[in-house]
Amino acid sequence: MAQQPTQQWSCTVSTDSEQARKHDEVTLAVTLSNTKFDQLSEADKETVYATGFDYQYHTVNMLLQDAINKAPGSNTRQFSFEVPDLKDADYEIDVTVKAKGDWKGQGDPLAGLTPPKYDIKQSTTLSVARPTEIEARVTLQRSFAGPTDDRALWTAIRNRTAAIGFERYRKFIDCVFCGVPIDINMLGAAQVNFRPIDRCLDPIDATDRTDKRQLSIYGPYAYSVLKLATQAFLTLESGVVIRDPPGKPKIFDLEKERIRLNDFSLELSELKKELGTYLGPADHLPYLDRIVTNLITLDNADVKEVLPYCLGVLQHRLTSPSLIELIWSYWLEEGMLVQTMNAIARRFQNRRGSPNDPLAELEFDPLRPLNNLIWGFIQDEYNRLTVPRRAHEYQHHYGLSLLGKAVSDLNPADSRSKFIEAFHNMLSASARFFKEDSDTTVIADAFPLLNALQEVHLILAEGAHNQFGDLTWTARAEMMTIQWMLARPEMKEFLRGRYMVPYQEEWMGAVDSMKRLQGWTDTTVTHFYELAVTGERVLLSIRYGDWSDIENIEDQAKTWARSWKPEIQRYIHAYRTVTGVDLAADIVDTRDAATRYVQPSVLLKRRLVEQISAMSRPSNGPGLVAARVSGSTALPKPGRPELPAYRKET
Repeated sequence: MAQQPTQQWSCTVSTDSEQARKHDEVTLAVTLSNTKFDQLSEADKETVYATGFDYQYHTVNMLLQDAINKAPGSNTRQFSFEVPDLKDADYEIDVTVKAKGDWKGQGDPLAGLTPPKYDIKQSTTLSVARPTEIEARVTLQRSFAGPTDDRALWTAIRNRTAAIGFERYRKFIDCVFCGVPIDINMLGAAQVNFRPIDRCLDPIDATDRTDKRQLSIYGPYAYSVLKLATQAFLTLESGVVIRDPPGKPKIFDLEKERIRLNDFSLELSELKKELGTYLGPADHLPYLDRIVTNLITLDNADVKEVLPYCLGVLQHRLTSPSLIELIWSYWLEEGMLVQTMNAIARRFQNRRGSPNDPLAELEFDPLRPLNNLIWGFIQDEYNRLTVPRRAHEYQHHYGLSLLGKAVSDLNPADSRSKFIEAFHNMLSASARFFKEDSDTTVIADAFPLLNALQEVHLILAEGAHNQFGDLTWTARAEMMTIQWMLARPEMKEFLRGRYMVPYQEEWMGAVDSMKRLQGWTDTTVTHFYELAVTGERVLLSIRYGDWSDIENIEDQAKTWARSWKPEIQRYIHAYRTVTGVDLAADIVDTRDAATRYVQPSVLLKRRLVEQISAMSRPSNGPGLVAARVSGSTALPKPGRPELPAYRKET
């Protein structure tokens, strides 16, 4: 007798909608199939569904699983649930159908059926799409600018300028000379070990108390060693590279870089790879590649990187130019950093600065290190850059002038007379672009900014000659040592100033305190510091970017502007605070345009005259101003400076 075939069970699971949206009601339905089951009436089938099987639903998405579990009847063959807030995607929902117990004693219609031996499994796909009305937001977003090949260079500039900041420099000096237990690897250098110098003198008698005295291996040359350490620090930290060292101060924030570049999937490894691609196989910046091809004394087919004594090009300046800009030194000089140290050095030599010297009580004891360092600073004066030397270079680089007795007879051979106009026009064009770019109803035009960037780039390139590399480096190193000495505890005891002011770096309080003592400008050095840091970063990105390439498109300027928006906006604000000129304001008068291009030093002197005039006006209380400056500690009354005549160019 032939054996009857086994009844095979199968099932399907379906949704009542091919595509769902948030808060939509979706119905899941399981349909079973079997040879005998298919012959039953609909009522009998529902009885089998309800009494003969259990239903379990599962999905990997936790939000969707939670919505299914909370739905009424989620353990039945058919139920409805509300779609949660899901991303646009396809979600797979699995169902497992299990037979309940033994059907033989259950009566019709279960008695006539054979339960499945194994669980029945099936799945379906739920497509989720967000509401179509949300797509209207696209029309109110700022215009798209694709990623450009130079964006990694902007990150490298920010990374390296932060790496040579004062806090890292101070930690480096402490680590090298004071044995502070910090990780030297954070500075990008190998671990440095110093061994004590072996004694080479006569053996010391046990009764001789000289063995109780620790000899100083530096003596009056401590400042020279500090200079050498500063040079080593700059050598280790300058260059075109992106590093994310551990510890503090933090010099790299990947999240902020993602916001700047509008790429939230960006990783550090990707940025490093992009920088390597931008530099190319020769490991040169495209801008410098153009320069090398124009060097007529070199064979372009065989350009060798050599030492300073050989024919060729300097390796470190071609493959890893120092990301240091002289404008950093200019603005800190205008902020009275160097003048503060010079006033201290003059008083250290017991030289009176005025009949009523405000530094009369400045006394550094010889038991602490600062006394020895200032001695070396004064003795090394003939090795340092003079004010006229720096002033000539400010003129050569940027056409920026200093005012004062030390620079009254400058006679520059070459000056970038159009730099101030070009740079300030570029900043103004950036401000207009930011305003348009923030208005989502306008497509911002970046071509005027692109042309302005090219103009500034060419002017900067014209000034990159003669002392360009060495003087910029030397000025930076000298001013960093000054900052370090002004941040010393011995200096804070006399010049710390107002303790409640949140200075960004420790040396700033001494400079502001000195300015008040000497009757200099009352504008805090914080604004000059911001001009120095942000101005350096912006100009580095213009100097070393390939802006002379005629194939540049509008996206080059858009990406640059969005990446450097924080620095540009802070520079414009600090410049207005320091000089009174708003570079972002619309020009409604020809006099506004003329003022925008006036030398910053002239504007600073005008502000100083206004400050002195305001202090000299009669007040409601007679004798109030005189009382402030009377007595044995009265400050010398500053003379009324004469302003250089400004003639508008025709």
